Amino acid sequence: MSSITMNRDQFKKLSGNQNAEPFVMLNLLKFRPHGGAKLYARYMKETARFLDDVGGKVIYLGKTGELLNGEETWDVMMLVEYPSRRAFLTMANNPEYIKIHAYREEALERAVLYSTDRIDFRDIAQWQE
Repeated sequence: MSSITMNRDQFKKLSGNQNAEPFVMLNLLKFRPHGGAKLYARYMKETARFLDDVGGKVIYLGKTGELLNGEETWDVMMLVEYPSRRAFLTMANNPEYIKIHAYREEALERAVLYSTDRIDFRDIAQWQE
């Protein structure tokens, strides 16, 4: 499995998740050398309408800085908020979106996508129970 290939088991788990609350998708992105960032910018420009159509929005985009823990480096970190997992899946399964998704695959050397649900800091000790 390549480092940008979808984890099918986790995608299936996300598809079956009945949580209808908004969630944030964490994106860690490493661009291919020689044009990957430019190609990803094209992907983002073309993706904007699909994101808007489902009520999603980029809430943070940042160039990475000093790596204080860990060993794996990334070029960009992005947080994208979706109104629900259903909204994300609507976008991800749109045939027109799938066509432009090829730009993303060509642009990235590797990527991590994590769906995240908001928790209250007071409840952090109990969140896995």
